[in-house]
Amino acid sequence: MHPPRRLLFVCLGNICRSPMAEGIFIHMARQRGVLDQFEVDSCGLGGWHVGSRADPRALATAASNGVDLPSCARKFDPATDPHRFDLLLAMDASNARGLIDRGTPPEKVRLMRSFDPMLRDAVDEHGQPKGNADIDVPDPYYGADGGFELVYAMLVRACEGLLGFLSGQGTAS
Repeated sequence: MHPPRRLLFVCLGNICRSPMAEGIFIHMARQRGVLDQFEVDSCGLGGWHVGSRADPRALATAASNGVDLPSCARKFDPATDPHRFDLLLAMDASNARGLIDRGTPPEKVRLMRSFDPMLRDAVDEHGQPKGNADIDVPDPYYGADGGFELVYAMLVRACEGLLGFLSGQGTAS
């Protein structure tokens, strides 16, 4: 039996994108009977929302799709998180730079949408965007409610690709 793969989903405040990615991944892994193969968490680079549940719009969007968002916001811990987790999944390029700037080895950092099968031609073999390709998960916090549905759909595709990659059934980029 192999130890579980440890995944950390990361955004700016840990109340929109990263808790949605965490919840979607947990939901899909549970449905496929492989949740025991993973340790999953989420965090934010900033500490504004520490201890808070996900944004009510994120919670509503997830619930309408049968997905629970289980965690409360926490701030990235540069002393332990880069060592504790095998893969840190940044929601956008700014989050990825923030993780690396805080001491995370670059080879452990991947952009979340680099696993989206629809974006396979937009990323290189390391999951980095080719040219000016935009593979960020946009932050829906200040936008209209419809932004949460868009982000949810992006994260579903990326989580499907990520699960396939981690189970050896797909490729990342």
